[in-house]
Amino acid sequence: MNEATPTLPNFRSDNVAPVSPEILRAIAEANCGPAAAYGDDDYSKLLNARFSELFETEVTVFPVSTGTAANALSLASCVRPYGAIYCHEEAHIHTAEGGAAEAFTGGAKLVAMSGRNFRIEPPSLREALGRAAWGVRNRSQPDAVSITQASEYGTIYPLAEIAEIGAIAHDRNLALHMDGARFANALARLGCSPADMTWRAGVDILSFGATKNGAMSADAIVVFDQDLVEPLSYRLRRAGQTFSKMRFAAAQLLAYVEDRLYLRLAAKANAIATRLGAGLATLPDVRLVAPVEANLVFVNLPALAIDRLAANGLQFARRGQEVIRFVARFDSTEQEADEVIALVHRAISGS
Repeated sequence: MNEATPTLPNFRSDNVAPVSPEILRAIAEANCGPAAAYGDDDYSKLLNARFSELFETEVTVFPVSTGTAANALSLASCVRPYGAIYCHEEAHIHTAEGGAAEAFTGGAKLVAMSGRNFRIEPPSLREALGRAAWGVRNRSQPDAVSITQASEYGTIYPLAEIAEIGAIAHDRNLALHMDGARFANALARLGCSPADMTWRAGVDILSFGATKNGAMSADAIVVFDQDLVEPLSYRLRRAGQTFSKMRFAAAQLLAYVEDRLYLRLAAKANAIATRLGAGLATLPDVRLVAPVEANLVFVNLPALAIDRLAANGLQFARRGQEVIRFVARFDSTEQEADEVIALVHRAISGS
């Protein structure tokens, strides 16, 4: 019998993570006998109250199956077909969702902006909105701003910056959407309350991620502006995002926020990424592309070294010829991080 090949660490994505044991138990507990369908079950009925307590204000929660659905349908609820959505040029809605935002809004335009550390900068947003052709029928009309927290490169908006962006948006009667696919990672890093990072800073609607951090195909839309609830409820049904057995998604989301589970899982992933980033930054010919603030580590290193890593079977995501991404998960270990650092060192030295 052949000896098993050693398994190398997998830092390709947090989507490769297993389901957390706590959430698996919640699914099993919900899997007991019949229950009302389409959100009329006991678990789903608890969602609004539990999340309203979590966010310290009245919210309406809609479970969805993916982050893309959360983003596209959130934006569709507050943007006209001829509207414009301002986002960073690296935003997931712009680079990785196959035009879902445009499709579900009926054709709204994404206006991509640059910004340091992969975040929209308030002065640039103010300037861009000042240049918009307000009331000109042959130009898309500004309707919303979308920020990603944590960003696609793992950087995090400070609370004051979110509030400034929120004020700029609301001064122009625009909605502020937050893509929170890694919401827990940002929250764990900032150490603030969910309320402070969202509605108190001007966020009107939130794509609340859980799948990347221990759930099983269960994300959510959290609505702070209650005027958006009715149109969103119709759009969800039309998009096939009203689950028949919603109790299983609801049970996951309830377990996810119970006893700060979501923060504990995210803090662990963040800590592993910090360890990995710090170790890689000490190596020759390695440069961090962005500060390591959440669970993502982007590094620039020689293309030949990247090719060697790939040939050896290390799992990562490539971003151009000389940039790769490592993503720490809630189940990643310090030993795995140290092993990656050693592998990168050997790949650079050619040993």
